[in-house]
Amino acid sequence: ARLWDAASGECLHALEGHQGIVYCAAFSPDSQQVVTASDDETARLWDAASGECLHTLEGHRGEVMCAAFSPDGQQVVTASDDETARLWAAASGECL
Repeated sequence: ARLWDAASGECLHALEGHQGIVYCAAFSPDSQQVVTASDDETARLWDAASGECLHTLEGHRGEVMCAAFSPDGQQVVTASDDETARLWAAASGECL
């Protein structure tokens, strides 16, 4: 996944680390973090300013098809083709 400057079209960061296709990416409500979901069975939380991977969300046994932040940005939900959804703490990456 890549973060782009909407005004200039410049690539700000390449979010590298997934070992497969990235299906979706979403900003946290405060735009400080990005979550990505991948067919490598993980989701990742990234620092939007630096592009650094903050947490790898592991535990699904199938491709993670989508991920989204809660309205307050405190939690992340992931949905997988393993027929489960998981809830995570955005600050720690812990499965709740």
